[in-house]
Amino acid sequence: MAGSYNRITLVGNLTRDPEIRYVDGGGKAVTKFALAINRKAKGGDETMYVDIVAWDRLGEICNQYLKKGMSALVEGRLVIRSYDSKEGEKKKAVEVVASDMQMLDSRNRDGAPSGGGSFASSGAASSSGSRSAGGSSGSGGDSFGDDGGDDEIPF
Repeated sequence: MAGSYNRITLVGNLTRDPEIRYVDGGGKAVTKFALAINRKAKGGDETMYVDIVAWDRLGEICNQYLKKGMSALVEGRLVIRSYDSKEGEKKKAVEVVASDMQMLDSRNRDGAPSGGGSFASSGAASSSGSRSAGGSSGSGGDSFGDDGGDDEIPF
């Protein structure tokens, strides 16, 4: 029998600023926000709202850089949680646990270029912008190799 596969990729706009909390005695960060995903339909536009949960370093990055109205791509896995409401009713919550996030806006809220950026839950970050051949200073301009700058911020 074939194995299961649970992976989802969403592109949408944040409906509110992310909210961060710390669990396990203040050690683990968990950030929650929602994406509005628009779809063209015969009767007009349809909008679906999806709750997103980001843990640890990715959660901290989402809280720091994402703002209401920004466009973002989120990759992760779909989770359906069951819980009891305060009234004792059984409820279900559908959410995406993010493993990667990419900011799609070319400018941040202050109007300064943000350069986009892709962030993985492992804490690795990579710039989504492209380099131009004549844009570097120093030795030749076409070098894309490791420059030894591990402490550079990639965005």
